[in-house]
Amino acid sequence: MKTIGLIGGMSWESSAEYYRLLNEQVKQRLGGLHSAECLMYSVDFEEIERFQSEGKWDEAGERLADVARSLEKGGAELIVLCTNTMHKVVSSIEEAVSVPVLHIADATAKEIRANHLSTVGLLGTKYTMEQDFYKERIAESGIDVLIPEAAERDMINEIIFDELCLGKINESSKVKYKQAIQNLIDRGAQGIIIGCTEIGLLIHDEDAAVPLFDTAKLHAKAAVMEALDNGK
Repeated sequence: MKTIGLIGGMSWESSAEYYRLLNEQVKQRLGGLHSAECLMYSVDFEEIERFQSEGKWDEAGERLADVARSLEKGGAELIVLCTNTMHKVVSSIEEAVSVPVLHIADATAKEIRANHLSTVGLLGTKYTMEQDFYKERIAESGIDVLIPEAAERDMINEIIFDELCLGKINESSKVKYKQAIQNLIDRGAQGIIIGCTEIGLLIHDEDAAVPLFDTAKLHAKAAVMEALDNGK
């Protein structure tokens, strides 16, 4: 089993979910008392969010690249960045290490293709929904990506940062998200990308009439496959 290096803390609630998912996947694959060989470096999200809001993406990339180097020095044989938004700076991380960095959008696109879908909706932070770094990575697989209207994007982003990243799970917010999902379905979405690792804490498969692609789950699954058998 390869050692998985996790860049976490963005937020710690979803990073804890990654840890659970990795260990559940290993147990399912190997049985017995097996668990994941992994290292986690959990950053201070306040610092990272400040870089985001101030548009200091280069500084954010340098910070996470340093984290990746530390993980590789500690024995990590592959790197998992436990957040969608910060994949905007994934190239800085890839350049900093000699081990593979598993891209969350690649794991997601692979599952969408396996379900033979051509058009999906995307929920995430405003950075993820509005900028091209994530949507274009999905589109490279021949998948059209729809995003909510502007007012809904604001609402989705606010709930992520003001509630989910703080561990607050509110039924009223679930109702708003479900309506945003339905609106995307009405516009032609055949599935929905849960493109923020915190959203999976609020929205589950039963909350939509189409398949949901929970990026944290898919990313963790891809990491375990790579750790156990090189993804084959």
